[in-house]
Amino acid sequence: MDTPDTEAPAVPPSRDAEPGTPWLDAREQRFWRTHLEVGKLLDHQLSRELQTHGLAINDYEILVVLSESPDHRMRMTDLATATLQSKSRLSHQITRMETAGLVLRQDCPGDRRGLYAHLTEHGWDTLRKVAPDHVRGVREHFVDRLTDEQLDALYTALAPIAEHLRGLRGRG
Repeated sequence: MDTPDTEAPAVPPSRDAEPGTPWLDAREQRFWRTHLEVGKLLDHQLSRELQTHGLAINDYEILVVLSESPDHRMRMTDLATATLQSKSRLSHQITRMETAGLVLRQDCPGDRRGLYAHLTEHGWDTLRKVAPDHVRGVREHFVDRLTDEQLDALYTALAPIAEHLRGLRGRG
């Protein structure tokens, strides 16, 4: 990874590049690549730690979302939106989680095509067992690496980007 003292030049446009492309300068590129690397490395590390409990990170996210939902259930379409998954991918994920006894599908009254994903007692117990280890990992690998001021600054910087991207997702 480049340091501020050894900045690599921004990726030069190819001969076929569209004129006026707003290429990233070295500072912007360094930030962007570090952001991508941190996201991937953090996801990888937290995933490895969840694997010791027999869960994938997507399983854990679904358990959390369902645990925070009224009656520990949510319409599949809403769950797909909440977890940023396609309906097809979520359906496959829920099938695996059903096999493990973590969730079950239930029909939606008044909507023959609608389905709920419902957190089972086993899913709730699993979440309660795994959550302390997961939170320790989040702290160790992310939160505790930053000062309170850095956490506040990151939130301030990232919240408008998240809001913008949620808005774009809502249009699609």
